[in-house]
Amino acid sequence: MQRERILTYRLRGSRITDAQEAALAAHWPKYGLENDIPLNLDEVFPSYKTRIMEVGFGMGEATAILAKDFPETAYLAVEVHRPGVGKLCARLEENGSQNVRILQHDVIDVINNQLTDKSLDGVHIFFPDPWQKKRHIKRRLLTPEFLKLIYPKIKKGGFIHVATDWVPYAEFALKSFAQVTEYQGGEVERPSWRPITRFEGQGLDKNHRVTDMRFTKI
Repeated sequence: MQRERILTYRLRGSRITDAQEAALAAHWPKYGLENDIPLNLDEVFPSYKTRIMEVGFGMGEATAILAKDFPETAYLAVEVHRPGVGKLCARLEENGSQNVRILQHDVIDVINNQLTDKSLDGVHIFFPDPWQKKRHIKRRLLTPEFLKLIYPKIKKGGFIHVATDWVPYAEFALKSFAQVTEYQGGEVERPSWRPITRFEGQGLDKNHRVTDMRFTKI
């Protein structure tokens, strides 16, 4: 009998504001992609040579800033929470960004069913749920199994960039990368291109230590 999948996220209810719902209704046809249909990113992003996947973009603040700051780069944004998807649609429309497409889906299903091999130049995983309680550690995204699963989808020389404000999670992620020798890298200084979002700012105000990690596929 097949084991039930352990989810790496928690659905926090379906509360969505009228503005977010309106943004979804108005702009999803422009930015949204269908789930569980194989994606040819050459067709999705025909004018962009660099394609980055944003995993778990939350309310879309960092993704929208990056899309505006780097209009020559394409971003495949993946998030399960409907309010965040609606908010990102609104942000993209406000900025006039053309270089983002969104999947409201579990990233595991996206990797297994939709992405072709060597289709991504990089992956951003900013502030994933740290699952702080010991009994919840099994739900963390950045396991060796996940890193092996996503590995074929990244081009040689491509990267995974992770940021977290939970030190035990940073230590967990570094141990996971150490077990997958096809990646090379480690802890780095926060790059100037990575936006400091309101969420991160709140953590910094509480003296949370933010750890950036960057690993390259070798």
